[in-house]
Amino acid sequence: MAELIALSPAGAALPKRIGAVTLTEAPFAPMTGISPHAGEVAQVSAALEAAHGLALPGPGRMLSGAGIEVLWFGRNRWLLIGAAPGDGLAAHAALTDQSDAWVSVIVQGAAGVDVLARLVPVDLRPRAFAEGSVIRTELFHMPAAIARTGAEDLRVMCFRSMAGTLVHDLVTAAEAVAARG
Repeated sequence: MAELIALSPAGAALPKRIGAVTLTEAPFAPMTGISPHAGEVAQVSAALEAAHGLALPGPGRMLSGAGIEVLWFGRNRWLLIGAAPGDGLAAHAALTDQSDAWVSVIVQGAAGVDVLARLVPVDLRPRAFAEGSVIRTELFHMPAAIARTGAEDLRVMCFRSMAGTLVHDLVTAAEAVAARG
């Protein structure tokens, strides 16, 4: 039997510190897509809260606690990060394992918003995109999800197959921002 070696999506390309920005691949964590059955959003939210202490957040929001995050991921879609779904969820929702589907890069530092401003068509400054905000958008023509997890921390997620391009684009933009001084 072959001995397979698990590799992170970004490989050895991260972490990187460029100017006032640090790019780090988020540690591997279970990810589960949650799509409630018709009319069962309240039941899913209650089951999630019973299992993990977090309800389903509203549109454009995320909730976190005890190493677990729940991100709004579109109309009637959420993403649970950091824990396996609780037993009660499957009765009220379609659940899909997304653990290997995404690359997550944490963009940290005062210039992180300036870096992403070169790549996304949305305003990610704190007054427009407060802590706990989530948006599905495009990043340099790639589908992406961005969450503000702290005052100067942003989680950028793209499909795993685009990890190399994501890292390249983030590094290039960070170098351009750092060159401004």
